Amino acid sequence: MNIAFHGAARTVTGSKHLISLISGTKILLDCGLFQGMGESTEKLNSYFGFKPSEINFVILSHAHIDHCGLLPRLVAEGFKGNIFSTAATMDLARILLMDSAKIHTQDAEYANRKLSAGEDPQEPLYTEEDVVETIGRFKVVDYNHPFDISPEVNILFTDAGHIVGSAAVHLKLNENGKTTSLTFSGDVGRYTDLLLKSPQTFPQADYILMESTYGDSLHKDLEPTDNILLEIIRQTCIIKKGKVIIPAFSVGRTQEILYALNGLELKNQLPDIPYYVDSPLSLQATQVLKNHPEVYNNGVKEVMKVDADPFSFKGLKFIESVQESKALNNDNRPCVIISASGMAEGGRVRHHIRNTVSNNKNTILLVGYCAPESLGGELLAGNKSVYLFRENYQVQAEIRSIRSMSAHGDYEDLLQFLSCQDPAAVKRLFLVHGEYEVQQHFAQKLKDKGFKQVSIPEYHQQFDL
Repeated sequence: MNIAFHGAARTVTGSKHLISLISGTKILLDCGLFQGMGESTEKLNSYFGFKPSEINFVILSHAHIDHCGLLPRLVAEGFKGNIFSTAATMDLARILLMDSAKIHTQDAEYANRKLSAGEDPQEPLYTEEDVVETIGRFKVVDYNHPFDISPEVNILFTDAGHIVGSAAVHLKLNENGKTTSLTFSGDVGRYTDLLLKSPQTFPQADYILMESTYGDSLHKDLEPTDNILLEIIRQTCIIKKGKVIIPAFSVGRTQEILYALNGLELKNQLPDIPYYVDSPLSLQATQVLKNHPEVYNNGVKEVMKVDADPFSFKGLKFIESVQESKALNNDNRPCVIISASGMAEGGRVRHHIRNTVSNNKNTILLVGYCAPESLGGELLAGNKSVYLFRENYQVQAEIRSIRSMSAHGDYEDLLQFLSCQDPAAVKRLFLVHGEYEVQQHFAQKLKDKGFKQVSIPEYHQQFDL
C-alpha cells in the first residue's frame, strides 16, 4: 500500500491524505479546503492531485472547513462512495458546507458582474445542490465502536477533543493476510479545554499521521481566559469607550468565548454592555453543540447544575440579518462583537475590522491560529497597515491575543496524545497540518521521545508503507 499527501503538507490547511491498497481500494482521509494561502488559494482548491471518481471511501476526522470543505467538489467531480464520520461531525458539516456553498456562489456572482468583453463567466467551486448530495453520502460511526467499511478496512473513532464530533481515525488495513494499523490524529485538542473532554488514548499503531500546528509552542497565558477577557473589555469598553472585535471561528471558538463570558456573569463580574455574535452560522453551530452534551467535560456539567444554558447571558444578542450587521458599524457605543471568520479572511468580521482598526480606542482580539498570509496573521505580526476592500488602513487599534483559547493542542498536548504509543513499534510517523519550520522543531522533540522515523511530507508526495 502507499499514502500520498495532497493537502496540509508543510502547511495547515487543505487536509487530504490518500491511502491506496494493493487491491486498488482508495481511502481518502479528510477532504479539506485550502484557506488563507493568498493568491494561490484558488489554484490549490481547483486541483486534487487524484481522480475523485477513483476514491472508494472518505473518512472525515471533523467538520472544520479545512478538513471537509472540498467534499462537495469531490462529489461534483465523480466521487460515488460513502463518507464516514461521527454524528456531530455530520451535523456540523451540513451547516458549514451549506454556508460555504453560498459564499462560493456569491463570490462567483460578484466576479461575473465585473466581466470584461470576451471573458468566460466564473463558476462557483460548488453549489448548494452539491452539498445536498454530499450530505446524503454520510454514514455515522460512533466513538469507540470498531466498524468494517469493507472486508479490507476497519475503522475506529476515538474522541480527539478538538471540536464537537472531532475524532482521531484508526484503521486496520488487511492485505494478503497481513494487518497494518494506521492512525490519523485529525486535529488534537487541549487536555485543559474549556468545554470538551480530553483526547482519548488509542491502540498501538504501525503508522501515524500526526498534526503539528503548534508543535513548537506552549499555550501558556499568565491568567485564566475569563480574567484576560474581563481586563480587555474593561480597558476598551469601560475606560476608553471603544469596541472589542473578536474574529472567531463559528465552530468551537465562539462557543468557548460565550462560555467564558457566561462564567463572568455567574460571578457577577461581566460588564453591563451589549455583546453581539454577528454570524448566523455561529448560532447554528452553538445549537449543534447544545444537541451533543455527551462531549462536555466535567467542568461544564457542573456549571449546568446551576445554569441550564452555559452559552447565554444578559446583554447577548445573535445578529442574523445583513441590515443588523451593518447597523453595528454605525453604532459608536461600546460593545463586544464576536464574528467569523477566525483568521479574518472572510465574512462580516472584515467589515467590523475596517470600521475599528484605525481608532486607538478599539481592540481587535485574536483568539486562535491565523495563517501568516491571512488578515489575522498580518495583525498578529504587528503590521502597521492592512489592505481591506481595496484600500489600505492604518492599524491604530490595540491588537491582543489569547493563546490559551486555541482548539489545537500545544506540543505538550501533542506529546501527551502520543504517550499511549510504544515509539519502537511505530514504523514511521508523518507530520501533517503544520508550517514546515514548526514541524522541524516538533520532529526533533518526537525523536527525543524515541520515534526514530519521522517524515515531513511535501505537497503530493507519496510513500510506500
